Amino acid sequence: MKTCHQFKTVRAEYEREIGFMTAHSERHAGRPAAKSSAKQAASTKARMARALSSHVGRCPECG
Repeated sequence: MKTCHQFKTVRAEYEREIGFMTAHSERHAGRPAAKSSAKQAASTKARMARALSSHVGRCPECG
């Protein structure tokens, strides 16, 4: 699937944010902050999927 520049930018931003949360979760394993970061990373993955799916539906270059 060919994607546009905006798709790649949005995806990179989400993946960067997920990476930060996952790293924080690993650094603070066993603490409540780690569990919170892991949950936020999972919800951010779902938001990324929704955002990219709706982008593909609207973008003439990606869709």
